[in-house]
Amino acid sequence: MIKRSFIGLAKPKLEYGSLEDTPSLKQIPTSKEITLLSKCPFDKKNLLFKKKETVKTGQKLLLYKERDEYVVSSVTGQVSSISSYTGDFGRSYTAITIVVADDEEIDDEFKDISKDSSLETIKNFLAFAPGNPPVKLFSDKDKSINTIVVCCADSDLLITTNRYVVKSDIDAIKNGISILKTATGINDIIMVASQSQMHALSTTGEKVNQVNDTYPSALPHLIMKNILGKTVPAGKNPEDIGVCFISAEAVASIGNAFNSNQIPVTKIITLVNKDGSKALVSARIGTPASDIFKAFNITLNENDRIIFGGPMTGSSVYSEDHPVQPDTDAIIIQDSDDIQFISDYPCTNCGDCIRVCPANIQINLLVRFLEAGQYEEAADQYDLYSCIECGLCSYVCVSGMPIFQYIRSAKYELDRANTAEATNNG
Repeated sequence: MIKRSFIGLAKPKLEYGSLEDTPSLKQIPTSKEITLLSKCPFDKKNLLFKKKETVKTGQKLLLYKERDEYVVSSVTGQVSSISSYTGDFGRSYTAITIVVADDEEIDDEFKDISKDSSLETIKNFLAFAPGNPPVKLFSDKDKSINTIVVCCADSDLLITTNRYVVKSDIDAIKNGISILKTATGINDIIMVASQSQMHALSTTGEKVNQVNDTYPSALPHLIMKNILGKTVPAGKNPEDIGVCFISAEAVASIGNAFNSNQIPVTKIITLVNKDGSKALVSARIGTPASDIFKAFNITLNENDRIIFGGPMTGSSVYSEDHPVQPDTDAIIIQDSDDIQFISDYPCTNCGDCIRVCPANIQINLLVRFLEAGQYEEAADQYDLYSCIECGLCSYVCVSGMPIFQYIRSAKYELDRANTAEATNNG
């Protein structure tokens, strides 16, 4: 729900919704073909997996020599293609497409090792589980994680994934927390939740802190500041100062995996239709969005927009066949007539973006450097890396400037330049 003040100088109040206004969960039938996306850039020379190989549900697929990244097949079938896939800002992924077989077989590799709920087992088998558990952080020698924050509230508007998991699978969350404590040796586990979740989570026996219902209070940087009393330095992430954030769904995935001796392969998604109506969806990882639309009789027209993620921080995709991935919490369809106007009209210095910014950045000055492509100056002089990427600046901009997209693009380009420089010097 969005509440605007009549007084222009007041900040808009964007409130997280409730699970009560979302219908019951709908299971999407298994697709005829699914696509899994590995974060590894496509490298044909070092590819370990080949076309026409058969895979089983829950099978770990290690793709490249001397790389530990993997995906987990969510279906039984035959690999029909392995190719390059381009994502946001030109990022390169490896896409594995699998034609689904009529009969399903469950891979036994995880079952045989699941009695050992060690960190190594979690790292080697559950990095591609629903919720996208950040398992590498726990064994990263460059990070010293001493606190785990379990996010039970959903970070963006309209999304209800974590709230549904808390309501429907609290035992799996309890089991997942117990496993994480034993596997990592970290006992400082803090749960962060909305007011409506506090009662359910009190049964876990863990410390539960409440975030308010106003966006963007559930974003990690604000949780760090307002609940943990720690400020994340500009350009750093919570894990850089010893705090790992993990979603309730990811914790439940870990708990369910060791309870059932199977790697979970279905993702909970909030689907938001053109008219604003919401539905909770359970779909196999790799399911094309088009199959979800078909299940709800949604027809796309020319210039309609598909967004993967929430309305404030999600990203547009350019094909209705874009697949559901472990971190896909929402899919939003916008009617072409309802899409907010985006322009290159210059900043009017109204100050709305400054007033709404939780990081207190002089955005009206920052955006001028971003428009000109002067990213280093934006970082050095106008706090580019202090941005926590909440998207509020774009939401309030009266000129319709895509400020949030400018910021994301600038950070990406700077990171890419720094990586290239480090590689050349290394």
